[in-house]
Amino acid sequence: MLYLVASCIALLLGPLFYRFFTTGAGLHKGLDGFIFVSLGGLVLVHILPELLEHGGFLALVFVMIGIWGPTLSERLFHRYSEVTHNLTLILGIGGLLLHTITDGGAMVLAQQEGVSTLLALGVILHRLPVGLAIWWLLKPQVGTRWASVVLVAMMVLTAAGYFAGEQLLTHLSLDNTVYLQAFVTGSILHVVLHQPHGQQNHDNQGKYEYQAGIGSLLGIALLALLLLVDSGGHDHHQHGHSTEQLMSWITTIAPVLLLSYLFAALRYQFGLSPQSEHLSLQWLQRLLGPEALIVTWLLLGSEFAIMQVLILVVIAAVLTLSKVEPTDPHIKLPESGWRFGFAHLVDRSAPWVILSLLLANLIGHPSVPLSNSWVQVAVLLALFLPMRFCNLGGAVLALALAYSGWSNAAVMLALIAAPVFNLAQIKLMSAVQIGLLCGAIIGGIFVTELVQLAWHNVMVIPDNISFAAVIVLALLFAASLLRLGPRKFMARVMLWKPKAHAHHHNDSDGHAHHH
Repeated sequence: MLYLVASCIALLLGPLFYRFFTTGAGLHKGLDGFIFVSLGGLVLVHILPELLEHGGFLALVFVMIGIWGPTLSERLFHRYSEVTHNLTLILGIGGLLLHTITDGGAMVLAQQEGVSTLLALGVILHRLPVGLAIWWLLKPQVGTRWASVVLVAMMVLTAAGYFAGEQLLTHLSLDNTVYLQAFVTGSILHVVLHQPHGQQNHDNQGKYEYQAGIGSLLGIALLALLLLVDSGGHDHHQHGHSTEQLMSWITTIAPVLLLSYLFAALRYQFGLSPQSEHLSLQWLQRLLGPEALIVTWLLLGSEFAIMQVLILVVIAAVLTLSKVEPTDPHIKLPESGWRFGFAHLVDRSAPWVILSLLLANLIGHPSVPLSNSWVQVAVLLALFLPMRFCNLGGAVLALALAYSGWSNAAVMLALIAAPVFNLAQIKLMSAVQIGLLCGAIIGGIFVTELVQLAWHNVMVIPDNISFAAVIVLALLFAASLLRLGPRKFMARVMLWKPKAHAHHHNDSDGHAHHH
């Protein structure tokens, strides 16, 4: 009973925190950063692996429909965009309400003999961002009364889950509601991404991004605590394994990424700049870095590195000879090589490194049976189209997919196609140029399949050095978050920048997409 009371108190802290954090624009921005990271991270790291375990690849499809469906509807039916947005908000809140019943059931399990109390602590802790998010989403939209009704409903449903018999919990289990929960999970992500009450907090000059960054770092700290509690408290089957796998990848990649940033700083210092006058050099840097080659060589081996270079030289030659200009050029380059490698390049690559690890953790999940190499290739091509990967992000994705047991063809595709095969680039190309690019990519994949490459880790790094590298990399990424703020930080990974839903307002902010 104590756990139930504590979980309800955790929910009620939401309005109190909201009241404090909205006393100033800077604090409000910090609150936005905290919810953006904590709620979004909770979904990506905690909820999605469980959905995949129970629903397989189809669950991921329903999540994507939940994320992009409302955006497409609003673009197609401008007149009904407010109705679409409100329905999405209702679905997202409904999903959170449904999830509270299972929270109540989890607290019953936590009271049984042999089960760690950390399970209950984990449930209580993750109610903090949920309660805060409910108030953050609803109060500006529908007022205090309805936001209070939803919070009370959450407490009642938690109690229902706590006191209900096993029969009710069985009907509401993930096995029975997995696709519904996947869809509403996507709806939650859509609402979080689109900052539904952004019109109240204009920050055109970005002067409050530092506060947003502080909020997002607090959100990351809460997520880390939840993962620590979760791994110690109970075993969510593949979820526990999935978290361990993610941590293993991070410790493996961190030292090599730092080496890549150092190499980038040195080559920039010696005059190899992304703003080269030669189109061929621009393309080689876009596709290869060449700092991304360090990741491939040290973590996948020389065979993959040589094949990657050969294929990318052909692709760069094709794009150069057909006079294709790279999209998303580097702007406002720093004078110092160290600032280029450890600030400018970190700002551009950090979101992709994080996203690549999360993506590989999801699509490389044991419950997503994509064993056919050409199906894997098709899934990756569909994934690359709406995004604008950088070469380091592609290399990290390739590495994680290789470690997840994906085929050589899929791994090589991530290395060669991720930085160039996207809608933003394709829009700048003619049909002939697109055909030549696709021919070069498919040819490279066929050659990779014929050669039958074997990957291996060239460099084994002691654990204490890896741990130190993780800390340094985390500090670099944290500095980038503080410079940009969480929304601008993650905006690089989207084809179009999510703008605030500001219906009935002249929203001059967020429509332009500068690169």
